[in-house]
Amino acid sequence: MLTVGDPLPAFALKAAVSVESGHELALVTRESFPGEWLVLFFWPIDFTAICPTEILEFARHDGDFQVRGARVLGASCDSAWAHVAWRQRDPDLRDVPFPMVGDPNGELARALGVLDARVGVPMRATFLVDPDRTIRWASVHDVRCGRSVHEVLRVLDALRTGKLTPCEWRPGEATLLAW
Repeated sequence: MLTVGDPLPAFALKAAVSVESGHELALVTRESFPGEWLVLFFWPIDFTAICPTEILEFARHDGDFQVRGARVLGASCDSAWAHVAWRQRDPDLRDVPFPMVGDPNGELARALGVLDARVGVPMRATFLVDPDRTIRWASVHDVRCGRSVHEVLRVLDALRTGKLTPCEWRPGEATLLAW
């Protein structure tokens, strides 16, 4: 698995961005959001139980990420068209504000080292990638356990300070001095 300090691999994949006919898909690349942080999270597969809870929580906090100069990208090994169909079928997912990237051949999941070869789907992984496209944080959970979007925001805030932050640090709290 790629980790902190590794470059985000180059990619160019279709993503579901709307349910409006004729505007459903867009091409998303590593360079689609220049100068911004990327919050790239993978879920195993569409039309499941835990995945929409995470997608909706990231959607609820999309504005929180954007004010921090970060763009959210969600991905699974379903096709972008499968994401569109899921959004059309589930009214809660209809207006997800971030691209839902289709990685049907597992190219990006494999390049990042988060494709579970036993079942052929991505692990529940999250990456924070800085504007230079360097991975600054990586986290993987068991597929049975949903992640904490609040923790992703907390870590993003800590990384954006450029300083040393203690355990459980929150914005507004003191940072640490180097020895």
